[in-house]
Formats: sequence, C-alpha cells, structure tokens
Amino acid sequence: MKFLAITLIVHDGRRPTSERFQEVVSNAILAEELGFDGFGVGERHERPFISSSPPVVLSHIAAKTSRIRLFTAVTTLSLLDPVRAYEDYATLDHLSGGRLELIIGKGNGAAQAQLFHVTAEDQWDRNRESYELFRRLWREEKVTWEGRFRPSLTDAETWPRPLQQPIRVWHGSATSKESVDLAAFYGDPLFSANVTNPIDPYAELIDHYRERWAHYGHDPADALVGAGSAGYYATRSSQEAVETYRPIFDARLETFRKYGVPPVFHSLEDAIERSSLLVGSPQQVIEKVLKYHERFGHEVMHLHADADGLTDKQHREALELFQSEIAPVLRKEIPSRPFPGGSS
Repeated sequence: MKFLAITLIVHDGRRPTSERFQEVVSNAILAEELGFDGFGVGERHERPFISSSPPVVLSHIAAKTSRIRLFTAVTTLSLLDPVRAYEDYATLDHLSGGRLELIIGKGNGAAQAQLFHVTAEDQWDRNRESYELFRRLWREEKVTWEGRFRPSLTDAETWPRPLQQPIRVWHGSATSKESVDLAAFYGDPLFSANVTNPIDPYAELIDHYRERWAHYGHDPADALVGAGSAGYYATRSSQEAVETYRPIFDARLETFRKYGVPPVFHSLEDAIERSSLLVGSPQQVIEKVLKYHERFGHEVMHLHADADGLTDKQHREALELFQSEIAPVLRKEIPSRPFPGGSS
C-alpha cells in the first residue's frame, strides 16, 4: 500500500495567511522526510479554504522536496479552462521533475460554482468535456476541438509540452456515478473520498467502477483504486489516543451544527466504529485499514496532512508512529503497483 498526506488548506483566519501557507509547505517536507509516497493539495474557491491555486503551492513544494509525488486533490475541471489548466500543470510537471499526478473532479460548494457561473445542471457536462479536452492536450501536439463551454480550437498548440507523456489522472469520487463512469471509460484510476459517510456508499461506487471498467473492455486486473480517511491519530495506548482526539471530534461536530450540517456520526466512538476515522493504537489502525481494504481493494490511502487540532508535537509523533509501525505492516499486507516513473 502507498500513502499520501493531503490538505485542503482550511484557514480559520486566526493567524496570517502567509503563515498557514508556510505550514503547508513544512508539512510536505515532513511527509517526504517520514517516507510518505505523495503529498496532495486540494482546490477550493470559497471559505474557509485558501487552496484556490494548487499549481502555485505545489510548485513551491516541488522546489523544497526531491522525491515525494505531488497530487492535486482535486483539480476542479468543471470550473477551469482546460487549456489554462493544462499549461499550469505541464509547467509544474517539468519543475517537479515529473512527480505530478492529478486527481480531478467537479468540485463541491455553491459559492465557488456561483463564482465561476457553473450550475448543478451543467457541472457534470463541464467536468466531462474539460477532461476530454485536457486529455487530448496532454497527448497531442496540435488539437482541433469543439465543445459547449469554451471557444473551439483549430490546430491549437499548447506549451510547454509535458515531461510525463501522458500524466496519470485519477478521478475523485464522493457520491456520484458520473466520475466513476468517466474513470472507467478512459481506463483511469479512481480515488474514493471515503470521508463523510459509512463504508457502504463508497464501496458501492467502487463496485460500480469495477463493473464499468470491465464493461468498457479493460482488464479487471488493471483497475486501480485509492481511498481517503476521515482523520488519524494513533498512540501506543488506544485510550490515550481516544481521549486526546475527543475534543477535536467534538469541535468538528460543533462546526457542523454552526453551518447547519447534520452530523452523520454523533459521537467519537460511533465515528471510530462506522467511519474511516483512524484513532487508536497502531494495531487497531492496521486492522481497520485491512477491513476497509477487503471491501475496497484499494492500493493507495490518504491521511490528513494537517494537525487538525493536535499540537505540532502530537501531530509529528503520530505521523512518525504511522511510518514506523503501521505503514510497514500495511505495505507488506497490501501489495501496490509502482507509481509512474519507476517509483516503488
């Protein structure tokens, strides 16, 4: 199994924005130092996120690291001009030495959809059309194309040409079959959010992905799945882990109430039992990931890159424990294919 650390760059405004960005970069450096396989930056265009420009953030991280693969989580192609997105990410691919991978999706949030004049009725069509063009731009030196949502192209050249030909693109999936079907049609990997709900709806989407994968004529053995987690904190004592994480979880519930979002899990114990939250001893975390793997068959998993209410010391010690005692067991128990470029 391979492991990513991902941030959406939530910012509560209690400290300078520049300080929060520096924390993201520091967490990426730490992730590489500890042995994570990838670091991901989300894309959101509304409060409380400041992750509106992943290519810029990831370019800075690329300059500060040398090995770790760089992910977007997700690139919201439904909001973007695919030509401009291609130019940004092809440039980043060169600057990072070919370490870039994209996770694309339509994105969430009414405010950012309004900002870009995207509607609930056309967001999936925009996502599909943008990806189809983006995919061609990455592979073809001259593109002639016509669609609904951007001006047509005639023998269009885009520069720079990418370093990775082609780049690997994952499709982020949370609740809808549209992303799943798009991934299966093109033979691309799927990354299940696996954060908000119990396991069943995510497992059903992954099953649908594998069914559609075979339907489109791909070898079932080639299907590749990643999955998220709703949070992580481990200590050698499960009781200590639970009691340390309890106020963090309670604060999360309070935030849900503040924004009028009904909580799916009403207590920390409920979340540990039914969600993808990983809180407990190393052995408990291992057992839970293996349980989810039985249902998902995933080879890649993400943890939150941010401290998420933990102190810096608690955050670092938990990540160190993950890499020293949890990750080695999961890497052995769950074989995973190499990343592009020969990364093991």
